[in-house]
Amino acid sequence: MRVTVVGAGVVGTMHAWQAVNRGHEVVQIEREAEARGASLRNFGQIWVSGRAGGEELDTALRARELWEEIGGRVPALGFRPNGSLTPVRCDLELAVAEAAVARPDAAARGYKLLTPGEARALNPALRGEFSAALYCERDAAVEPRTAQLALRAELLKSPRYRFLPGREVRDVVGPGAVRDDHGDVHRGDAVVLCTGAWLGGLVRELAGPGLPVRRVRLQMMQTDPLGEPLTTSVADADSFRYYPAYASAALGALNTGRPQAETAAAHRMQLLMVQRADGGLTIGDTHEYEHPFAFDTLEDPYDHLAGVVESLLGRPLPKVRRRWAGVYAQCTDTARVVHRQQVRDGVWLVTGPGGRGMTCSPAIAETTAKELGW
Repeated sequence: MRVTVVGAGVVGTMHAWQAVNRGHEVVQIEREAEARGASLRNFGQIWVSGRAGGEELDTALRARELWEEIGGRVPALGFRPNGSLTPVRCDLELAVAEAAVARPDAAARGYKLLTPGEARALNPALRGEFSAALYCERDAAVEPRTAQLALRAELLKSPRYRFLPGREVRDVVGPGAVRDDHGDVHRGDAVVLCTGAWLGGLVRELAGPGLPVRRVRLQMMQTDPLGEPLTTSVADADSFRYYPAYASAALGALNTGRPQAETAAAHRMQLLMVQRADGGLTIGDTHEYEHPFAFDTLEDPYDHLAGVVESLLGRPLPKVRRRWAGVYAQCTDTARVVHRQQVRDGVWLVTGPGGRGMTCSPAIAETTAKELGW
């Protein structure tokens, strides 16, 4: 079988990975010299913690298995099963963590409620004040800026794989056939469009105006090296408000009794933090849903995040060396893991995983492969 994958972000690269490892010939086309979208502008988290029970959690857990398997083959991914800690500071936050630990799927996630001493034994860098911490053993991390490069380097070892950067696919010219802006036609048995947040142009023509996917903008930052290990990923209790696993009566009480700080609420914020291989910290994030998006970044969210991080670390934040904004595609029905649609004979569109793209992409690609009979 010959497969054409359009898009070199993590979703597209995982589709190429699935196809090559199932013995098929693959051409992967990317309109940039390298992917520059949400696949690089994220935390690199394999984030099981907050996933909704059922299909979303099953997908995340399967993806976690696949990430570990692939990481064994490709050490440059930087896969590490670091787990995560979410410190809590008041009884209302503690009640949400207790409700999470009482879920029937808590063991599958590796949830445990830890005392401050137990949490610091796992992550000594957390010297700030908190009353307990929710631990998720199944969370993990990779290096987002280099993951696609590492995967591609491994794929290029196969004579069945070709990577064509700097080309934009413009037309579908037949079953399983597309033409790029160089005028070259790529014919095969299947085309998979993994174009991320690029939802205009050919995607709009093929999927129509009713595509149930929206774009979401976020702001993030990265610091100089911390100077010590941050041995787990870290979230704050505001993350309870944004992930479906934490929905409960206790969450309702938290939202009513202890609303978010003004800046956090205005920008729909949570703290997520991961240490990079060089020792720096990736910190975020915000959520913006209304179009047109701003073209600049705002300082108030960064100031808020810095304050939260410093209160958990009990020390000043290292110098911020990078700030950025990113845009990802999310299904408008946020309960859906991904939008997968046959848009022409032999042509499928796979988009809209939202903030789950880095986490779930290996399992999303595996499902595509099974559904398409690869």
